[in-house]
Amino acid sequence: MEVSSRITQQQLESYLWGAAVLLRGTIDAGDYKQFIMPLLFYKRLCDVYDEETETALAESGGDVDFAAFPENHRFQIPPEAHWREVRKAARDVGQVLQAGMRAIETANPDKLYGIFGDAQWTNKDRLSDAMLRDLIEHFSSLELTIANLPEDELGNGYEYLIKKFADDSGHTAAEFYTNRTVVHLMTELLEPQPGETIYDPTCGSGGMLLSAIAHLRRRGLEWRNVRLYGQERNLMTSSITRMNCFLHGIEDFHIVRGDTLSEPKFVEGDRLQRFDMVLANPPYSIKQWDRSAFAADPWGRNVFGTPPQGRADYAFWQHILASMNPETGRCAILFPHGVLFRQEEAEMRRKLIEADLIECVLGLGPNLFYNSPMEACVVICRTRKPRERQGKILLINAVGEVTRERAQSFLTEEHIERVVGAYRGFSNDPGFAYVATLEAIHANDGNLSIPLYVAQSAGMVCEESAQYGETSLPEALLGWLDSSCNARKALYVILSTEYEKEPDVPGGEDEGQ
Repeated sequence: MEVSSRITQQQLESYLWGAAVLLRGTIDAGDYKQFIMPLLFYKRLCDVYDEETETALAESGGDVDFAAFPENHRFQIPPEAHWREVRKAARDVGQVLQAGMRAIETANPDKLYGIFGDAQWTNKDRLSDAMLRDLIEHFSSLELTIANLPEDELGNGYEYLIKKFADDSGHTAAEFYTNRTVVHLMTELLEPQPGETIYDPTCGSGGMLLSAIAHLRRRGLEWRNVRLYGQERNLMTSSITRMNCFLHGIEDFHIVRGDTLSEPKFVEGDRLQRFDMVLANPPYSIKQWDRSAFAADPWGRNVFGTPPQGRADYAFWQHILASMNPETGRCAILFPHGVLFRQEEAEMRRKLIEADLIECVLGLGPNLFYNSPMEACVVICRTRKPRERQGKILLINAVGEVTRERAQSFLTEEHIERVVGAYRGFSNDPGFAYVATLEAIHANDGNLSIPLYVAQSAGMVCEESAQYGETSLPEALLGWLDSSCNARKALYVILSTEYEKEPDVPGGEDEGQ
């Protein structure tokens, strides 16, 4: 074993990205993750196993048989599958690696079955023996024990790697990565509690689920009794999510592979399993989905209607609503703004509003969708809104709450605090937030486009011209405001079909659900 030494975050990041640099020019950047993530996890498993063995030997006075007992290890590593054995391979390295991974999966069927994914390790046209030996030697340069690298620090490094892969892979990034500052905001808004169940129906690399755990850890609250649930269509991405959870020290999670719309995996009898909290960034406006099956959905998810073939957004929205606990259920969903006003979904939107499930509509600034200039919105729904919020929806115009540095857009802590404060206060804040009654929204034909209610530039709310009657403004200004407000409403209705022509952008946390 290598000499033990504490690994700094800078060392860790350099070490992790160094592995990706070795692959440059050999495979596509979008494929880095399917090779590097499993190698990192493999090395960590074996180093921790050795660390546990040393601890057991010390406790037993050097009893080798005792040290090998399964009870002394979180995961079982068959001797022939240990990293040190793989490191000895001079030829057919991919085959040796793959055999080792399968042996570890087989030795830990309850926790690790299928976790290493389906990368083509034996394809020498993509990964030569020399390339794999270089990768293995690179990963062998550090000892990834818990003493050297506690779980929270390794977890941070893993998140760094996911972010770097997203940066490096360009257009494929949004398929499994959502802007982490937006995820942080969504988690703060929902406030996860100890002992709750938390679900992401399109979980990608698991960032939203892990954000809930990080929220509790930051506050010194119990997080080990929180149960995480996620579904992800892509096999490799679902494997990465599982590895991500283990590397963060989390064990009570259920990540399954499958298409959420056509084959929801979390069911109880004849209905969907229900959760306390749902965080989601569904793939945006997918066209390849089984609309006819959803029209006769056996799980009753089409209660507000069946979305058009070209846009499955409201199918995911209804799936999430059906997955919420009837008492404690709440969700935060990241959507493009089109869901708030598109005409083709108007009837479903009106029914949703009438059901009084929507608590808040939050408009975010541009470029927060990965590699897309599109503006995003967060919709918060709650199965049991507090009495004082019933019959009302809070609309927040936070388009200006965004910072851009080095071609990256993100939310600062100040931005997040302002939005969370407005949400908790649930009151009017001219130019930023407005509490609209369902009657007022109905008067706008169910259009939830935020500028109809919160005019950021003027700091005025365009709802009823009568509200200006109590001010001391001249009559002429009142008339102008009235006509301006009506013109704006009309333009949003007339131009809504134009907004429907937004470019297709994959949703953040999932790969083609």
